[in-house]
Amino acid sequence: MSAVWLKRYGLALTVFLVLDAVWLGVVARTFYRQQIGFLLAESPNWYAAGVFYLLFIAGLVHFVVSPAAREGAPGRGTLRGAFFGLVTYATYDLTNMATVARWPLAVTLVDLAWGAAVAAATAYLCIRLGPRDG
Repeated sequence: MSAVWLKRYGLALTVFLVLDAVWLGVVARTFYRQQIGFLLAESPNWYAAGVFYLLFIAGLVHFVVSPAAREGAPGRGTLRGAFFGLVTYATYDLTNMATVARWPLAVTLVDLAWGAAVAAATAYLCIRLGPRDG
């Protein structure tokens, strides 16, 4: 792993965590409680959440941010980020729709939109603000 990749990773992790904290803690908090409160644990499994964040950001940096930064293509990187977010969030939500009784379609649609948006925003900011070489 290069120093450039690690810088991109650190920036992407920071951006994503801030955006997701605002989303989950403020913007969509009531929505998720209303829709799937019957499934939510009293407190999150922080270990599992941490592993998700570390892996998701590694994928985003490897498949989206680094190639787009090398190409000098923030627009293309933003679109690739949106697609990466859509696909990864769809894996979770569509599996839940297939296997969890009473999983709401509204949650799936909101999650897919959020996954695409947060990954696109993170990719864009990292490509624009992060290192270009490497």
